[in-house]
Amino acid sequence: MSMHEVNVTVNGTSYTESIEPRLLLVHFIREVLDLTGTHIGCDTSNCGACTVLLDGRSVKSCTVFAVQADGREVTTVEGLAEGGVLHPIQEGFKEKHGLQCGFCTPGMMMRAVELLEKNPRPTEDEIRWGISGNLCRCTGYVNIVKAIQYAADKMGGEEAVEMSGNGVSEADLADHQLTPGA
Repeated sequence: MSMHEVNVTVNGTSYTESIEPRLLLVHFIREVLDLTGTHIGCDTSNCGACTVLLDGRSVKSCTVFAVQADGREVTTVEGLAEGGVLHPIQEGFKEKHGLQCGFCTPGMMMRAVELLEKNPRPTEDEIRWGISGNLCRCTGYVNIVKAIQYAADKMGGEEAVEMSGNGVSEADLADHQLTPGA
Protein backbone atom coordinates (compact mmCIF):
# COMPACT_ATOMS: atom_id res chain seq x y z
CA MET A 1 0.00 0.00 0.00
CA SER A 2 1.29 3.46 -0.79
CA MET A 3 2.32 5.71 2.04
CA HIS A 4 1.23 9.33 2.50
CA GLU A 5 3.16 12.02 4.26
CA VAL A 6 1.15 14.03 6.77
CA ASN A 7 2.06 17.04 8.84
CA VAL A 8 -0.10 17.24 11.94
CA THR A 9 0.25 19.51 14.94
CA VAL A 10 -0.59 17.59 18.09
CA ASN A 11 -0.66 19.40 21.42
CA GLY A 12 1.37 22.24 19.92
CA THR A 13 4.11 20.04 18.43
CA SER A 14 4.37 19.55 14.67
CA TYR A 15 4.84 15.97 13.43
CA THR A 16 5.63 14.85 9.89
CA GLU A 17 5.06 11.14 9.38
CA SER A 18 4.69 8.73 6.49
CA ILE A 19 1.53 6.66 7.05
CA GLU A 20 -0.87 4.34 5.29
CA PRO A 21 -3.99 6.19 4.12
CA ARG A 22 -6.25 3.76 6.01
CA LEU A 23 -4.67 4.53 9.41
CA LEU A 24 -7.25 5.92 11.80
CA LEU A 25 -6.43 9.06 13.76
CA VAL A 26 -6.78 7.20 17.07
CA HIS A 27 -4.12 4.69 15.98
CA PHE A 28 -1.88 7.49 14.66
CA ILE A 29 -2.08 9.23 18.04
CA ARG A 30 -1.53 6.08 20.11
CA GLU A 31 0.82 3.99 17.98
CA VAL A 32 2.78 6.46 15.87
CA LEU A 33 3.01 9.35 18.34
CA ASP A 34 2.88 7.13 21.47
CA LEU A 35 0.30 9.36 23.17
CA THR A 36 -1.84 6.79 24.96
CA GLY A 37 -4.24 9.06 26.83
CA THR A 38 -6.71 8.77 23.96
CA HIS A 39 -8.49 5.46 24.49
CA ILE A 40 -9.94 2.95 22.06
CA GLY A 41 -13.29 1.79 23.38
CA CYS A 42 -15.73 0.43 20.86
CA ASP A 43 -14.26 1.03 17.38
CA THR A 44 -17.80 1.93 16.26
CA SER A 45 -18.02 5.60 17.36
CA ASN A 46 -20.59 4.78 20.03
CA CYS A 47 -18.63 5.33 23.24
CA GLY A 48 -16.56 8.51 22.75
CA ALA A 49 -13.49 7.22 24.64
CA CYS A 50 -11.37 8.27 21.64
CA THR A 51 -12.63 11.88 21.53
CA VAL A 52 -10.00 14.50 20.70
CA LEU A 53 -10.18 18.07 19.45
CA LEU A 54 -9.53 18.58 15.74
CA ASP A 55 -9.10 22.28 15.05
CA GLY A 56 -10.92 22.92 18.32
CA ARG A 57 -13.90 20.71 17.55
CA SER A 58 -14.46 17.40 19.31
CA VAL A 59 -14.33 14.36 17.07
CA LYS A 60 -14.29 10.65 17.69
CA SER A 61 -10.84 9.79 16.41
CA CYS A 62 -11.89 6.24 15.53
CA THR A 63 -13.99 7.74 12.71
CA VAL A 64 -11.32 10.03 11.23
CA PHE A 65 -8.45 8.92 9.02
CA ALA A 66 -5.10 10.36 10.06
CA VAL A 67 -4.64 11.74 6.52
CA GLN A 68 -7.73 13.90 7.15
CA ALA A 69 -5.79 15.62 9.94
CA ASP A 70 -3.01 16.66 7.55
CA GLY A 71 -2.25 20.36 8.06
CA ARG A 72 -4.57 20.53 11.06
CA GLU A 73 -4.29 20.84 14.83
CA VAL A 74 -5.15 17.98 17.18
CA THR A 75 -5.46 18.32 20.94
CA THR A 76 -5.47 15.24 23.13
CA VAL A 77 -5.95 14.96 26.87
CA GLU A 78 -2.15 15.15 27.25
CA GLY A 79 -2.30 18.65 25.76
CA LEU A 80 -4.76 20.12 28.26
CA ALA A 81 -2.38 20.82 31.16
CA GLU A 82 0.01 23.73 30.65
CA GLY A 83 3.29 24.13 32.50
CA GLY A 84 2.40 21.35 34.92
CA VAL A 85 -0.88 23.07 35.86
CA LEU A 86 -4.04 21.07 35.30
CA HIS A 87 -6.65 22.46 32.92
CA PRO A 88 -9.83 23.40 34.84
CA ILE A 89 -11.66 20.41 33.38
CA GLN A 90 -8.93 18.08 34.64
CA GLU A 91 -9.00 19.79 38.02
CA GLY A 92 -12.78 19.46 38.07
CA PHE A 93 -12.67 15.72 37.43
CA LYS A 94 -10.13 15.38 40.23
CA GLU A 95 -11.89 17.62 42.76
CA LYS A 96 -15.42 16.39 42.08
CA HIS A 97 -14.53 12.71 41.64
CA GLY A 98 -15.75 12.70 38.04
CA LEU A 99 -14.32 9.28 37.29
CA GLN A 100 -14.28 5.74 38.54
CA CYS A 101 -12.32 3.39 36.29
CA GLY A 102 -11.12 6.36 34.21
CA PHE A 103 -11.50 4.71 30.81
CA CYS A 104 -14.02 7.24 29.46
CA THR A 105 -12.41 10.19 31.22
CA PRO A 106 -10.04 11.49 28.50
CA GLY A 107 -12.80 11.51 25.87
CA MET A 108 -15.30 12.98 28.33
CA MET A 109 -12.85 15.76 29.20
CA MET A 110 -12.18 16.60 25.56
CA ARG A 111 -15.88 16.79 24.81
CA ALA A 112 -16.40 18.98 27.88
CA VAL A 113 -13.63 21.37 26.77
CA GLU A 114 -15.48 22.06 23.52
CA LEU A 115 -18.81 22.29 25.33
CA LEU A 116 -17.47 24.96 27.68
CA GLU A 117 -15.87 26.82 24.79
CA LYS A 118 -19.27 27.10 23.11
CA ASN A 119 -21.27 27.59 26.30
CA PRO A 120 -19.25 28.87 29.29
CA ARG A 121 -22.16 28.59 31.74
CA PRO A 122 -24.16 25.51 30.82
CA THR A 123 -27.06 24.23 32.87
CA GLU A 124 -27.11 20.64 34.08
CA ASP A 125 -29.36 19.63 31.19
CA GLU A 126 -27.09 21.36 28.67
CA ILE A 127 -24.10 19.50 30.10
CA ARG A 128 -25.92 16.18 29.97
CA TRP A 129 -26.98 16.86 26.37
CA GLY A 130 -23.50 18.05 25.47
CA ILE A 131 -21.81 14.86 26.70
CA SER A 132 -24.56 12.53 25.47
CA GLY A 133 -22.28 11.13 22.75
CA ASN A 134 -19.80 9.90 25.35
CA LEU A 135 -20.62 6.86 27.45
CA CYS A 136 -19.53 6.08 30.98
CA ARG A 137 -20.23 2.53 32.07
CA CYS A 138 -19.31 3.09 35.74
CA THR A 139 -21.05 6.24 36.95
CA GLY A 140 -24.49 7.75 36.86
CA TYR A 141 -22.86 10.89 35.39
CA VAL A 142 -23.66 12.96 38.50
CA ASN A 143 -20.02 13.63 39.39
CA ILE A 144 -19.07 14.09 35.73
CA VAL A 145 -21.67 16.85 35.52
CA LYS A 146 -20.37 18.35 38.78
CA ALA A 147 -16.83 18.25 37.39
CA ILE A 148 -17.88 20.13 34.26
CA GLN A 149 -19.80 22.67 36.37
CA TYR A 150 -16.68 23.11 38.52
CA ALA A 151 -14.61 23.79 35.39
CA ALA A 152 -17.22 26.24 34.10
CA ASP A 153 -17.01 28.10 37.39
CA LYS A 154 -13.22 28.11 37.38
CA MET A 155 -12.96 29.19 33.73
CA GLY A 156 -15.69 31.80 33.85
CA GLY A 157 -14.92 33.35 37.19
CA GLU A 158 -18.55 32.98 38.16
CA GLU A 159 -20.35 30.38 40.16
CA ALA A 160 -21.38 27.47 37.98
CA VAL A 161 -25.04 26.57 37.64
CA GLU A 162 -26.01 24.30 40.49
CA MET A 163 -27.52 20.94 39.74
CA SER A 164 -31.22 21.34 40.28
CA GLY A 165 -32.88 18.50 38.45
CA ASN A 166 -35.56 21.00 37.38
CA GLY A 167 -34.59 21.01 33.69
CA VAL A 168 -34.00 24.04 31.51
CA SER A 169 -36.41 26.64 30.32
CA GLU A 170 -37.30 27.27 26.69
CA ALA A 171 -35.37 30.55 26.94
CA ASP A 172 -32.25 28.71 28.11
CA LEU A 173 -32.48 26.34 25.19
CA ALA A 174 -32.94 29.20 22.75
CA ASP A 175 -29.92 31.03 24.18
CA HIS A 176 -27.62 28.01 24.02
CA GLN A 177 -28.25 25.94 20.92
CA LEU A 178 -26.16 22.82 21.43
CA THR A 179 -25.66 19.79 19.28
CA PRO A 180 -25.40 16.38 20.89
CA GLY A 181 -21.95 15.04 21.70
CA ALA A 182 -19.45 14.57 18.88
